[in-house]
Amino acid sequence: MIVLNYPSYPFKIKPIAGKDQLFDPFRKIWIALTPEEWVRQNVLQYLVQVAKYPAALIAMEKEIKLGALVKRFDIVVYNHDIPWMIIECKEANVKINEKTMHQILQYQQVLSAKYLIVTNGHETFGAKIESGKLHALQNIPDYL
Repeated sequence: MIVLNYPSYPFKIKPIAGKDQLFDPFRKIWIALTPEEWVRQNVLQYLVQVAKYPAALIAMEKEIKLGALVKRFDIVVYNHDIPWMIIECKEANVKINEKTMHQILQYQQVLSAKYLIVTNGHETFGAKIESGKLHALQNIPDYL
């Protein structure tokens, strides 16, 4: 398991139409503050502030096609326009299990990233893909 110590960040939150909205500094829009979004925003701050990943190379909530299905990945980090890492975020009360791993592996079929990370904010698991095999990570890899 990977341990993520989230940095502090002054998130902007306000009620809009009776529901809490969070300002996403990456997409520069107000979005619904859901439990999953809270995890995603903290992971993004970890990547940029702690791991020093370039914010300009991080994509969120983009559509991909899996056969006839259209899905949306949570986070993809790119390296020279090539997907380098896929991160799947779940809300805190969702267990990381085989179903979660199956979901990120579906995204991997389309994106072919080198690293896969799954987190619910409390538990984080990762793997590096080498020669078609998954190798467990102990840390978030340094950005190239």
